[in-house]
This record gives sequence, structure tokens and C-alpha cells, in this order.
Amino acid sequence: MSKIDELIQELCPDGVEYKALWEVTAWDKRFNGLERYMQKTIIQYPYVLANRLKELELPNGNVCLLSTGDYIAWTSEDTAGENICEGEIVAIPGGGKANIKYYKGKFVTADNRIATSLDDNTLLNKYLYYWMSFNKPLIESFYRGSGIKHPSMKAVLTMHLPIPPLPIQEEIVRILDKFTALEAELEAELEAELEARKKQYDYYRNQLLSPIEKDCKWYMNGNEAAYCQLSDLARISTGKLNANAMEEDGLYPFFTCAEMPYRINKYAFDTEAILISGNGSQVGHINHYFGKFNAYQRTYVLYKFSGSVVVQYLFHYFKAHLKSYILSNVKEGSVPYITLPMLKSFQIPIPPLSEQERIVSILDRFDALVNDISIGLPAEIEARRKQYEYYRGKLLSFKNIADRAEA
Repeated sequence: MSKIDELIQELCPDGVEYKALWEVTAWDKRFNGLERYMQKTIIQYPYVLANRLKELELPNGNVCLLSTGDYIAWTSEDTAGENICEGEIVAIPGGGKANIKYYKGKFVTADNRIATSLDDNTLLNKYLYYWMSFNKPLIESFYRGSGIKHPSMKAVLTMHLPIPPLPIQEEIVRILDKFTALEAELEAELEAELEARKKQYDYYRNQLLSPIEKDCKWYMNGNEAAYCQLSDLARISTGKLNANAMEEDGLYPFFTCAEMPYRINKYAFDTEAILISGNGSQVGHINHYFGKFNAYQRTYVLYKFSGSVVVQYLFHYFKAHLKSYILSNVKEGSVPYITLPMLKSFQIPIPPLSEQERIVSILDRFDALVNDISIGLPAEIEARRKQYEYYRGKLLSFKNIADRAEA
């Protein structure tokens, strides 16, 4: 029997009490839809806008800049000034997605909704953080809105959480802290190995493509390799929709300038295609897809390919050279984006089909090893995450003592 099982057997063998979040936590402001008695204590924190938060950033600071997203940075107490806060807190964004954070110490916050335990002898903040993280999918469902989504704080504060005795909370926090540290260490090792594999893929891709690039002529001549403009190899179009046209649980992929496609319920294409992000932070990112899909108006769609090119060969060549080609054709100081003439005139060496197929067979294997979530290192990383989530769920699940009383 584990220590946690022993503690449960000793301290709460019949189950634990479940309480609404509003009963055991104080938040940073009064929320709509809640009776006043549900928020007897309010702990206000000054918050700054996201762009202002980044302006405060300093190297080697001791004050955390608590963003609403993944951005993590630091500043000094002097620079933080009147915006400085201090405490042990759990935060969720006031807008966007349910990015749940724990922090203890001095911080400056963006527009977060901030909670802290009303009584450390009843509820540990770190236990609260792990319980909210475990329930992130449910909390995420409370974020609503057509543009930037905002949480229904009434729904959040009326969630019920198990309140085991303090020694059990402490043991859960100890175990999950250890699991989290181990998971981070293992993921760092796996990510390093994955990065090494990506470099290996890049190396072999360059080794395979470089001789072809050197031998290519500027004309078609029998079976010799030759350079062709992209406009001679595929039809080039764009989507017609705005980027916010996505629909939750849509039937078809919706390709925008983001790295991964969203979903949508109407399709405009039913074909094999290469999708290229035309602007934004992921400009030049490439997806290969076969089937029904739709696309954003700044996403380029390549389809109806020439019989002289293997589509997957084109995909690998784009991954090797398209991004650098885009950046070299952008005016200095301007935001990178792709124009149709720029894409049409992109030059590609076209060896005989048999050579293209040989190159594809080699690079597809490397690409799958690096990127396919169902095999190789990415699958191991995903397995580690699922293992962690499973054990976290087991630790945070308790019998409700009220159920026993009713029985």
C-alpha cells in the first residue's frame, strides 16, 4: 500500500467532502451572476495590458511577468513599481484560452482572473492548481464568445472540488511536483533527441537535393533534370474565406496561416494539394493534404500537378528552400508575406520521376520518424504526457462522503 493509500485509509476511509470553488477561494474581483455571499472576500491586483507587460521585461529580474498566454519573463521591483503584486496564487486568463498557472512570490499580472485559498489549513493553493489543471478541459468549455473568448466565472466558481485532509493534499502536491519535474526532464531529453533527428533529416535532404540542383539545366531535355517554374508544375490558387470562419467540430480541415488546420463544415476543394501559409508568423509553412478541405484567402493552394513531378518531392523541396526564398524576396524591414508572382516564379529542379520517387521514399521515412505522432519520438513524448495525466487523475479522484451519507 502506498503512503497516499495509507493516509486515505487513516484519515478519510469513507470519502471526502466536496465544496464549491467559491466556498474555499478568494478571487481578484466581483463576478456577474454570483450572489454577494459567494464572494465575501475580494483580493484586488493591479493588472497591465499585454503589450505593456513586455515593455517591463528585464534580464535577471526577480519579479514574474504573469501573462495570459505562454509568454514567461521577468522584471525588477523598481521597474514593476506600483504594478507589483505578491502572494501564492492560481490564475486563469480573463480572455483567450484556459491557460492555468500557479505562482508564489512577487509578480506583475496581465488580465488574469486570480484565485487564492481562503484558508491554507483547509485548501493548499498548489493542490488547487493541480486540481484545476486536471479539470482544464471543463474550464476551457466555460470560455465563450465569437471573437476572443471570456470565461463564465459563475460556471468556474460553482465547480465542486474534493477537499481531502491537509496531509493528503501535501502528499498529492509532493508526488505531482516530482512527476512534473521528471516529466519536464524526460521531455527535455526527448525534445533534444527530436531536434537532433530533425537536423539529421535536414542533412540527408540537402545531401539528396544538392547534386540535383548542381546538375539541373534551364531547359527540358529528355530525361535530364531541369529547372521549372512552379507555375508550370501546378495550378496556384487561394482560399476565399476569412481566417475566423472556422467552426468547432467541423467536418473538414480549414487551412489558414496557422501551423495546424482548424475545422469547418463547408469545403471548397476536393483534391490532393499543398497548402502554403501566405503571411503571419508561420509564413511559408507547408501542409500536404488529399481530400475535401477549405482555405483562408491568404493561404495558397497548389493542386492539379503536372505529370512530370511527384507531389511529395515538391513538398520536401519546399521544406528545404521555400522559407529562405520568401525571406530573400521581402523588402528590408517589412513583414514577410508571399505574393502570387513570387510563388509562380519559384524555381524547382525536376529530375526524372524515378529519381524523385527514390528521394521521396528516403525523406518520407525521416519525416515520419520526426513528425508522425503515431510513431517514433513524438509518440514517446505523447505517451509520457498521457501517463502523467492518468496518474494525476487517479490522485485527484476521491469518493464523495455525501454519497455514502445518502446511501
